[in-house]
Amino acid sequence: MTGTTIAGVLAHPDDEAFGASSAILEIGRRKDRFVLQTFTPGDAGKAGRFAPLTKAELAARRKQELRNAADILGIATVCQLDYGDGTLKDVPLSQLVEDVADFLNREQAEIVVTFPEDGIYGHPDHVAVHFAVKEAVLSGRCPKVQKLYYYASEALLQAGHKPTLMLDTSTDWPIKAKALQAHETQMASINRVFGDLASFSSVPKEMRYEAFVLAWERGAEWPVKRESYFTEGLLEKA
Repeated sequence: MTGTTIAGVLAHPDDEAFGASSAILEIGRRKDRFVLQTFTPGDAGKAGRFAPLTKAELAARRKQELRNAADILGIATVCQLDYGDGTLKDVPLSQLVEDVADFLNREQAEIVVTFPEDGIYGHPDHVAVHFAVKEAVLSGRCPKVQKLYYYASEALLQAGHKPTLMLDTSTDWPIKAKALQAHETQMASINRVFGDLASFSSVPKEMRYEAFVLAWERGAEWPVKRESYFTEGLLEKA
C-alpha cells in the first residue's frame, strides 16, 4: 500500500540522520510520506568548529541544520519544538503527550518511529520522548496510528526483542553521509560513531544497518515478526 504517513518523533536535530536516513529514503522511494517532530534544538550541545556560540545561536544553527538534512532526505514536514536541551525530564509527561498527539493527529500518521525505553544510551531527553510517544499511542489518543516502532538498542536485544526490520545502508550511504554532514556542529560526535564518512568501509559493522523493533500493532504489544518494510500488515484505509 502507498500513500502512508510514517512519523518520526525524536528529541534532537541529528537523531533522524543517525538512526533512520536509509529508512526515510526508502519511505520516499515507496511514495510514502515521512514527517518529523523534534522536541529540543540541541542548544546544550557542542558547536564544533563554530564555537563559541551562545545557546540561542546554537539553537538557531541546529534548527537550520535539521532543515538542511530534511531537504537531503526528503522529509515532508518538520515540526521543531523549543523545549530546552536536557530539560524534558522536568516537563510534565501530560504536556509532552499532548504535543505528540497533536502532531500525530494533525499529520494523520499511521506508523510511528521513536526511541526505546532506554533511550538507546540513556539520554534523558530520549527517554522522556519514549514515554510521551508510548502514552500517546497506547492510550488511543491517536486513533489512526496502527504501528509503533522503536530504534533497536542493546537493551531491547538483551530483553529478547529482535529487530523486526533491518535496512542495509550501503546503497544509500552517500546520501546518508550527506545528511549527517548537514549537522555541521555535531561532526565530532558523528565521526566518533561512524568513522570516516567518505568511506563506507570505515563505518563500524554495527552502524551499517538501521534496525527497528515493532513494539505495538493495533493493540498487540511486541508482535514477533520479520518485515521488509514498515507498512506490512497495515490495514487498508477506509
